[in-house]
This record gives sequence, structure tokens and C-alpha cells, in this order.
Amino acid sequence: QVQLVESGGGLVQAGGSLRLACAASGLSFTYYLVGWFRQAPGKEREFVAACSWSGARLYYADSVKGRFAISNDNSRNTVFLQMNSLKPEDTAVYYCAVDNAGATTYYDPAMYEIWGQGTQVTVSS
Repeated sequence: QVQLVESGGGLVQAGGSLRLACAASGLSFTYYLVGWFRQAPGKEREFVAACSWSGARLYYADSVKGRFAISNDNSRNTVFLQMNSLKPEDTAVYYCAVDNAGATTYYDPAMYEIWGQGTQVTVSS
């Protein structure tokens, strides 16, 4: 069973940057899609970004397009989320998740089978 561990969260001022990492351990780490989601207090979990195993397919939420970039390093079993020009509304717990079933709705958290424990990102104004 693959386990996912997120890291890289923290407190940053608006306009700053953070790089989140999602490291996989356990059995061979392959996936159809790996995604980043976030959940702010009192809100539903929302899609942020996703990419395919090959990295050829990339998806972003409109709210982060042009500011965030997802990438993967399969040799290190790690997926990254580079977050630039951060805004206070980006404050949330960020989760990575894996879909092995071939979800067509990449933005739907219910399509992802394995989740990490999350890492807190706080952006101050």
C-alpha cells in the first residue's frame, strides 16, 4: 500500500512562494493521476492541480492558473507543487492524492483513492 506524506507548508507573506512536496513510500509508486487539493476552515475540499504519471497532462484550477505549477519526479517518487504570488485566500491545508483507476473527472476528490495527511499553508496579508 502506497503512503503519501506532504511537506513544505508554512507561514508566508502575501506575494511570497512555497514549494510543497508529496513523497510516496510503500510499493511501487505509479498512478494514473496525482492531484493537489486544499481545504480551508468551513469550506469543502477543492481541486488545485493534477498531473499524469508521464507529466504530459496537466490540470489547474482557474484560481491558481499562472501562479502554481505541478511537477513530478518519478525517480524520487515525489510530486511537487510550486506556489508563487501567494494570496491570503490560498490559506488552507493542502493534500496530495493519487488516482489509479483512470478518473475522467480530475477535479473530483472522490475519484482519488489514496490521500496524504495534509500540510498547512498560511498566507498573511
